[in-house]
Amino acid sequence: MHIVLYKPDIPQNTAAIIRLGACLKLNIHLIEPCGFNLNDGRFKRVVMDYIGLSKILRHNSFEAFVKKFKKPRIVLMTTKAKKLYHEFKFKKDDMLLFGRESAGVPEEIHRMLKNKIKIPMNKKTRSLNVAMSVAIVAAEALRQNNLLK
Repeated sequence: MHIVLYKPDIPQNTAAIIRLGACLKLNIHLIEPCGFNLNDGRFKRVVMDYIGLSKILRHNSFEAFVKKFKKPRIVLMTTKAKKLYHEFKFKKDDMLLFGRESAGVPEEIHRMLKNKIKIPMNKKTRSLNVAMSVAIVAAEALRQNNLLK
């Protein structure tokens, strides 16, 4: 299972997702540029020694990422989706794409991807923290594929 972060801009969120990846054996992909340096103290404080237990792949651009991973299905998490994550049938090699905290993903990526899902939320709210969203969706994807062991 793969978690893809599109140009993440909050170091603490990325660090928490990398820790989650270490704990749940998820591959973490970072689409550059990140809005911070991986030597940032805020990042290091949250990621701790879990960075050494994580598989992190960095990609110079979304285009480079797509070119390298042509076969796996890319599933976009977006508040604009109609389909709910728990009604979606995940595959073991899915690439779960999460947009940047400040702006999501560009419209051209929305148009490019067929599979879009969301987490149901209170209508009075805008969005969940990206690290929480990753945890919720990754747990369901792992459960569906019997990978929680």
